[in-house]
Amino acid sequence: MPDFVNVTYAQTGASQIQDSMGMRAMQARAYAERGAQYLLVKAPPASGKSRALMFIGLDKLEKQGIRKVIVAVPERSIGSSFRSTKLSEQGFFRDWDVDEQWNLCSAGVDASKVGKFQAFMEGEAQVLVCTHATLRFAYDKIGPEPFAGCLLAVDEFHHASADADSRLGEVVRGLLAEDKTHIVAMTGSYFRGDSVPVLRPEDEERFTRISYTYYEQLNGYRHLKTLGIGYHFYRGRYLDAITEVLDPAKKTIVHIPNVNSAEAAVDKYEAVDRILDHLTGNSADADAIVRDADTGLYKVRLANGRVLRVADLVDDDQIKRDR
Repeated sequence: MPDFVNVTYAQTGASQIQDSMGMRAMQARAYAERGAQYLLVKAPPASGKSRALMFIGLDKLEKQGIRKVIVAVPERSIGSSFRSTKLSEQGFFRDWDVDEQWNLCSAGVDASKVGKFQAFMEGEAQVLVCTHATLRFAYDKIGPEPFAGCLLAVDEFHHASADADSRLGEVVRGLLAEDKTHIVAMTGSYFRGDSVPVLRPEDEERFTRISYTYYEQLNGYRHLKTLGIGYHFYRGRYLDAITEVLDPAKKTIVHIPNVNSAEAAVDKYEAVDRILDHLTGNSADADAIVRDADTGLYKVRLANGRVLRVADLVDDDQIKRDR
């Protein structure tokens, strides 16, 4: 079936070009607003939001009198995006340094990290990276006062919510009420997939908004020529029809329907098993699907003998996902 959307891009390379301080287009746009107390950065994946935060955070530490920068990410694996980075090699005035003891995205129980978080807030260190959960637990214990004069950066900000029962939203609202903390909110999508807004309208109005669109990002790639979006109809369950459109010769990402949706049919783990079985032609050979102990990837042997490497990101086991 032909694409119902087909976009041709200019391949300008603009989104990848760095300026004299090592900033790409989106990062420079965000950095231009670095003086704002509340920043909301809406930009696609791979546009460089994590490094934009580094530039802004270091400017606030060096030139705006901010004492500390706390970066909160939704899960531990994302913490690596904010690891120490030699920004000075590309022309910036300072490097982003995260001491390993203040990287709280390592393995361990969140509750045990609250003490480390509190020690950081009371000590001389300037940069800490933690999960949303650790931030929430720490805020419950120490309250908003220690965050005065600090910058809180919340990655994947759409995990917050204006709902009164949203614990991450409660942290943000509490700090906004005190008005003594700088906040950088970052998200690739400002839509939650439900009817609850991310922020209350009166709170959102307090943020300086920086938007960098998907079109700007994709148009600025050097090698992306076109993007097509097509569709296929099916009867019954998608798991029975998926082989009609799943081409093992192409690199593919399969997004499995949410378990609460009408299309789910089975739980997410069984869905993965069914798709892998389809790829093997429902082979009864025990060696047709083997998980590599070193990489965590599945080696899936197709009916024609070709072997695919498949990453299962549905499995919630933290050790397997990290690997």
